[in-house]
Amino acid sequence: MTTQHASATPDLPLDMIIFGGTGDLSFRKLLPALYMAHLHCNLPPDTRILTIGRKPWSREEYINEFMEVKAKPFIEKKAFDATAWDKFLALFEYVRMDVDSVEDYHRLKEASREGVRRVFYLATSPDLFTHICDNLSAAALIDENSRVVLEKPLGHDLASAQEINTAVGKHFGEAQIYRIDHYLGKETVQNLMVLRFGNAIFGPLWQAPYIKRVQITVAEEVGVGSRAGFYDKTGALRDMVQNHLLQLLCIVAMEPPVSLNPDAVRDEKLKVLRSLRPMTPEDIARDTVRGQYTAGAVNGEPVKGYLEEDNVPANSRAETFVALRAHINNWRWANVPFYLRTGKRMQKKVSEIVIEFSELPFSIIPSGGRNYGNRLVIQLQPEESIQLQMLAKEPGSGMHMLPVNLNLDLQQAFTERRAEAYERLLIDVIRGRLTHFMRRDELEAAWAWAEPILEGWSKSGDKPRGYTAGTFGPAASTALMARENAVWAEESQ
Repeated sequence: MTTQHASATPDLPLDMIIFGGTGDLSFRKLLPALYMAHLHCNLPPDTRILTIGRKPWSREEYINEFMEVKAKPFIEKKAFDATAWDKFLALFEYVRMDVDSVEDYHRLKEASREGVRRVFYLATSPDLFTHICDNLSAAALIDENSRVVLEKPLGHDLASAQEINTAVGKHFGEAQIYRIDHYLGKETVQNLMVLRFGNAIFGPLWQAPYIKRVQITVAEEVGVGSRAGFYDKTGALRDMVQNHLLQLLCIVAMEPPVSLNPDAVRDEKLKVLRSLRPMTPEDIARDTVRGQYTAGAVNGEPVKGYLEEDNVPANSRAETFVALRAHINNWRWANVPFYLRTGKRMQKKVSEIVIEFSELPFSIIPSGGRNYGNRLVIQLQPEESIQLQMLAKEPGSGMHMLPVNLNLDLQQAFTERRAEAYERLLIDVIRGRLTHFMRRDELEAAWAWAEPILEGWSKSGDKPRGYTAGTFGPAASTALMARENAVWAEESQ
């Protein structure tokens, strides 16, 4: 799919219009990110922010009861400046709307300006995307300068994703649609492109048989919290694997693009998604593990099990953990397993990519009976760092080797401020940069691979395996690796 690039006119005034302007995503992520962009002069000079909600607030009530009470605490204390905050608040207008009411969109049109770039951020349930876009169009709020940002998960299966894409595509060109995945805004994820394609030493080794396996882990300490109603209908595979983890896999596995042009990069990611080996029912039974956390302790504090969380049905089969083994059917990655893992209420919060290189075919240096291979560890959170595990001589007599790490701490290496993912991606939307957003065919290829897994689980009737909160998931996850005489990264330390 070829994308006609959006008109790049950064001097246009901006109306940032946020549907779901009173929701969790807005006060936790979007509004703090927009404040930081404002603080560092990354918003166009004549910007206004229109937040949409159902609450019968005046502008002053929205500022006092939402911005001051809910959004402000999510701004880092060291970044808060009272004068800048007051100027930021002056950009806001609150518009009370029912997004299903056609008449209310005329109120929005009156609040918005003519001759500006309108960015519509749909921080709502995907079920509302079609209605919102249809009504925006009916009210003549969409023009060639408009852009729309779609939050994930985009649909709950391939058919619903296609339906949403088609409905939104009736009113916005592909170059106007920004399907956001905040993991693609993380500095370390973007640095992975430079690590791979800017350093000659990795190029010849970034393939089979020099790479033995790849691990991608996104572990969270938190439970479902207030998202239980949403999460129980979604589960970890839809919420995390189908988007975040597959996008990370694409960046690890893609071929070098011919340029940093958005379509050049996304074409290569699409090839990876289309090369993923489809999972048969036998593969699903053997190579996937789904789990659900039970009561335990995280950071020394007792926590409830998933089934005891508020708004979770007593017989819920929603998975809060997924581990699976995937394969890419192409020349570069033949027979290299990719292990993907994500879960809630895990032992610690960590997101990392581990590239395990193959061992030497023959070594003259004693290893004490252990098989040491080189590993490249790219940590995305809580810290952003890159470690290359090498082997060095153990001090003392004899020739015994032990692994040591060459560390690159990105915070220490680059002392200037590092924008958070949402801030960076919002700036990309404003400036018309599509590289770090999913294209329609990418999204649908990811769903086409993930959907048979969901169907296989549904047909099997098996319940998710229980795992104690504060651990790294069910024992079956360890067994998944052990079949190849391998362990997850934390078990090798």
